[in-house]
Amino acid sequence: MKVRTTISIQGTGVSPGIAIGRCRILDRARVHVSHRAIEPARVTDEQERLRIAIEESKSQLLEIRHKIDHAEAEGKRREHVLIIDAHLAILDDEMFTGAALNRIAKERVNAEYALSQVIIETRKVFDEIPDPYLKERGTDINYIGEHILRNLVGRKLERISDIAEEVVIVAHDLSPADTAQMNKTRILGFVTSIGGPTGHTAIVARSLEIPAVVGADDIFSDISDSDEIIVDGYTGAVILRPDPWTTEHFIRLREEYEEVEKELHAEIHLPSETRDGHHVTLSANLEIIEELPLLKKHGAEGVGLYRTEYLFLDRDTLPTEEEHFDSYRRIVEGVSPYETTIRTLDLGGDKFNHILPIPSEMNPAMGLRAIRFCLKEPAIFRTQLRAILRASVFGKVRIMFPMISGIAELRAAKEHLEEAKKELREKRIAFDEGIKVGSMIEIPSASMMADRLAGLVDFFSIGTNDLIQYTLAIDRVNEHVSYLYEPLHPAVLRFIRYVSEAGAAAGIEVAMCGEMAGTPLYIPLLVGLGINTLSMTSQSVPRAKKILRAISLQEAQALVDHVFDLDTAPEIVRYLRQTIRNKWPNAYPRETLEDQESGLRPNA
Repeated sequence: MKVRTTISIQGTGVSPGIAIGRCRILDRARVHVSHRAIEPARVTDEQERLRIAIEESKSQLLEIRHKIDHAEAEGKRREHVLIIDAHLAILDDEMFTGAALNRIAKERVNAEYALSQVIIETRKVFDEIPDPYLKERGTDINYIGEHILRNLVGRKLERISDIAEEVVIVAHDLSPADTAQMNKTRILGFVTSIGGPTGHTAIVARSLEIPAVVGADDIFSDISDSDEIIVDGYTGAVILRPDPWTTEHFIRLREEYEEVEKELHAEIHLPSETRDGHHVTLSANLEIIEELPLLKKHGAEGVGLYRTEYLFLDRDTLPTEEEHFDSYRRIVEGVSPYETTIRTLDLGGDKFNHILPIPSEMNPAMGLRAIRFCLKEPAIFRTQLRAILRASVFGKVRIMFPMISGIAELRAAKEHLEEAKKELREKRIAFDEGIKVGSMIEIPSASMMADRLAGLVDFFSIGTNDLIQYTLAIDRVNEHVSYLYEPLHPAVLRFIRYVSEAGAAAGIEVAMCGEMAGTPLYIPLLVGLGINTLSMTSQSVPRAKKILRAISLQEAQALVDHVFDLDTAPEIVRYLRQTIRNKWPNAYPRETLEDQESGLRPNA
């Protein structure tokens, strides 16, 4: 008899925690679809088959929605209903289901094939999007499409809510509806062979605090139901059939991490200030409204970046002013009494040229996108601006313009804002007359003009992801040059210092909302550079606060003085780690002091 050995698989950790238990394999494999021509007389019958499958899918989702909506005693959270509602909306979307019905009639093909082609074509739009978060929204199309296809072919899904024993779920993929049904007392964790960290499934897993790993593409190479499995949601490691020593090792790790989590969260009520009383606001980047509870749980002081692009997803028409307003109002009310910084539309022709009136481009990252597109399409821009202004009466709101390259663009954007205010005044619609306006600094030209731009805004927010790319002329998602993406490159740090000094001279806040802001290794350096607000993922806030409270402003400024004497990013990294070891080792995780700079570990 063949001995089945231990297997280690690497995926992406998307929800922190360690799950150890027996695996339960769920059938979530995609439905195989064949092409079948039909006679003209069968078109109506085939369309009716699809309509019935769509209605059956709606009924199943509504049943899940009802259970979630009435399961607070089991620890479920009502905000997950909103994701189910989004999927129900796709089922009603003529661009999606209507296109499949039309395809049956036009091409005289079976319902399964017609629907599968619409799924492929719709998903292509999302697959061409460079932004990882927006790309992941295309998975919602897959979830709904597969749901309908299963009903068409009679392959019913095993419902997660029916699982009675303690298990770790293993599946090709899980929909947000699957994840939202999970009961923490029975579902210890899950692992999927596909997926990414910004998908709805990952977001729901984090909000339910269920350890999860996605993208473990080798998980089905040698696995059976009831195999012992370990899922490390911090590092993305998955171990099948671990030996006793490995199991004991992860049990100890889990105990250590849980203790660290308790320590970090015991301090979230404390002020986010240095030992010598210097306050730095720790806010969160927000993708969708379902993440609001995470902000409160982890002690974030408001929203430092609310991305509005999701309003343009899964649709063939532009969002109305009322749709904009309803979304912003809910966010602002949910974040109150803290402040919400809303970034205006940051999309371009590479993303949604089927609904936005712009051509395809050779280099969309440097083309007609963000503020450039908004200035070219003032009707779309002012619709959004009026909605943000209207939401400002429900809490503290700030408006932030993306991809500003100089004075002319910023002035033009502010003129449109003034026109939007005028239109609301004429209709006697209330808004905050003193609403704050800011500019993102993510282009080298804006960095060099920061001293002049500062006189036109109430705050800056440095978007380091793009600033690093544009400064170093590299594409961070290009595997051939991604190694050149160095946040601590001296040129990048000089831009950050110049922007910070310009903001301080003008008496305005300087925030940072890129990935650098939540990276533990960088926090003392950013504080020393004079950054007033750090906006990050909500899970990063407790660790950032612990680090902040361990250092002093004077120490951080001395750190900056030495760093600017160094010539390369590796030298700066080594110096930062050495300083951390000597001065603040108790505030940092082991991996930060060794060879990692960030991560989902609770002490990362």
